[in-house]
Amino acid sequence: MGSVRARAAAGATVVVALALIAAGTAVLLVLRGNLQDQAGLQAEVAAREVAAQIATGTPYDKLDLPDGEDHPVVVADDGGRVLAVGEDVRAVDGKPVGGVQRGPGSVGPGTQGEDDDDDDDRSGLAPGEVDGDVGHRDGTADVDGKTADYRFAVVEAKDTRGGEATVRAGAALAPEQEAVGSVRTAMLIGLPLLLVVVAGVTWLVTRRALRPVEGIRGEMAAITASTDLSRRVPVPSSQDEVGRLARTTNETLAALETSVERQRRFVADASHELRSPIASLRTQLEVGVAHPELLDVPGAVEDTVRLQRLAADLLLLARLDAGERPAEARVDLAAMVREESSQRVADRIPVQVGELAAGEVAGSRGQLARVLGNLLDNAQRHAAASVRVAVVREGEWAVLRVEDDGPGVPEGERERIFERFVRLDDARARDDGGAGLGLAIARDVAERHGGSLAVRAGSVFELRLPVAG
Repeated sequence: MGSVRARAAAGATVVVALALIAAGTAVLLVLRGNLQDQAGLQAEVAAREVAAQIATGTPYDKLDLPDGEDHPVVVADDGGRVLAVGEDVRAVDGKPVGGVQRGPGSVGPGTQGEDDDDDDDRSGLAPGEVDGDVGHRDGTADVDGKTADYRFAVVEAKDTRGGEATVRAGAALAPEQEAVGSVRTAMLIGLPLLLVVVAGVTWLVTRRALRPVEGIRGEMAAITASTDLSRRVPVPSSQDEVGRLARTTNETLAALETSVERQRRFVADASHELRSPIASLRTQLEVGVAHPELLDVPGAVEDTVRLQRLAADLLLLARLDAGERPAEARVDLAAMVREESSQRVADRIPVQVGELAAGEVAGSRGQLARVLGNLLDNAQRHAAASVRVAVVREGEWAVLRVEDDGPGVPEGERERIFERFVRLDDARARDDGGAGLGLAIARDVAERHGGSLAVRAGSVFELRLPVAG
């Protein structure tokens, strides 16, 4: 049962088997009930015919009784004495009825004696009347030495003299038993055959339905073995669950390919960016060893600081890529802007602080301060004479804006500048140490805090964060 096809076929077979068993049982019960009702009706008709003869005054030894094998009839008085019995009927329910016993005056109507008035009072029937109520029960009858099952109808009647008689007539149940047996046999033969057909059809249909899944599995195994993420699994033409699975798998492969390619570029760019300061620092140290008087200590310190900042940026990006969640502290953006701006005394252009609306956001103060610092550093590199920062409130959002009077970011480059290790030409010419990670880190931090970072109107960088609480 390790195969989905086998489990599906077995499950469908079990369900169909239970349904067929229930339906077959219901059919047999209904068929048996209907045939028993028909037998009861036949027995009732035979009993009423005999009762009608008694009510019209026909002597008991002159009654026209039906054939004993088809409808065994026994007529008895209220004391249980057999007054008439059908031909060849020997016993009913194992009690002999052959050799009719007749008491005094029991041969014909009106010869029962003086107890008839009392009987009339007990039965509630008038002379010459047949009781409208009919009783039914199942029993056996011995007709000419053959015992069989019958459905009996019991009818009471009074002759013209008030003599009370009970007519018991039966109808054979053999046809009903034969019909039920035939249907049961047909079901027992047809049920296994039908289950085999159901299992086979389910197996074939499931196999055909799962064939695309096997194709997807095979292609995924080949991709895993070859590590070629540019390959895609086959997508069936159907718009069912399997088709959606194939499309989702291809979307996952595309995202994985993009992520791996991005990681490769990141490693290559990081290696390139690290190589320059390390090579420069090594060269200066080697020169210093050979010629101490030529050692450029400020340059070595600058390269070391650049290398330190780059390592810190790479470490932060690695933590962000690993899914590190920011702390759930409350951060007052206005207070953070005042504090960070006041510490930037060595900037080329003084930072102007504009409106500072009150509002707290949830997250890491250190990471948000890093975003503000990166935005201000970017503005310092591009500004001509002015750098301005402000915090405003827009509904449930706190918006931090950093703007400068520089040439602005071309519209076609407004998304590209947030990619890692991307620097525009003018920035590269004016920047001695930037590695192109500042804006990428800023956007990643913003998104980790449930917000966004974008360029508005050329040189306005807008950080939007949800207000806490």
